[in-house]
Amino acid sequence: MSAVMESRLDERIDSALDAEGCAIVRGLLLSSQCREIASLYADGERFRSRVVMARHGFGRGEYQYFTYPLPEPIAELRAALYPRLAEIANRWNAAMGIATRYPEEHAEFLARCHEAGQTRPTPLLLRYGEGDYNCLHQDLYGEHVFPLQVAILLSRPGVDFQGGEFVLTEQRPRMQTRPQVLDLRQGDAAVFAVHQRPVAGTRGVYRVNMRHGVSKLRAGERFTLGIIFHDAA
Repeated sequence: MSAVMESRLDERIDSALDAEGCAIVRGLLLSSQCREIASLYADGERFRSRVVMARHGFGRGEYQYFTYPLPEPIAELRAALYPRLAEIANRWNAAMGIATRYPEEHAEFLARCHEAGQTRPTPLLLRYGEGDYNCLHQDLYGEHVFPLQVAILLSRPGVDFQGGEFVLTEQRPRMQTRPQVLDLRQGDAAVFAVHQRPVAGTRGVYRVNMRHGVSKLRAGERFTLGIIFHDAA
């Protein structure tokens, strides 16, 4: 799987991420892989915790964080996607004047997180039903935050569910918030900024604040795999 992942993350995602703060990787997973991963939701032993969004004001729906050891497909995805994204993350930090740099391999970055007490795995499965939604948010779990993350749609829009669009917002200084709706199909991955991204302005590079969420489902059931590269405290 690693070679396939790396071949999908070509230079086109650089320009998309630089321009919009997000990029779509089409067909990252096959339909059979999507069904296999979504089916894990029913296996409680795979997860360390379950969150019902309405209890915390996060929206409606629920999600579960995987426990270590991660299921093999999830672990492979996380390790395979990281190196290419680390190159972009390092370039972004340099542009924004942030001193932090990320190692080439994900295992090295995880070691950094674990040394700081961030030891809980963060890959998660999200499940939405009719009327469910996810409020705009940022996935910040501790001191060490990797600037990019990935969400992979496991269900079929228009077949398994209606509505439930993936939404991103961008807040530039002294400007109104700009929304984006990503057109995802089953197996597509959205790569996007966790917190901030650099934008070139007339007076140099400045930081833009990003948030993401999911609009209300009108019908059906929607599963998403979230790949977050930093672990939680």
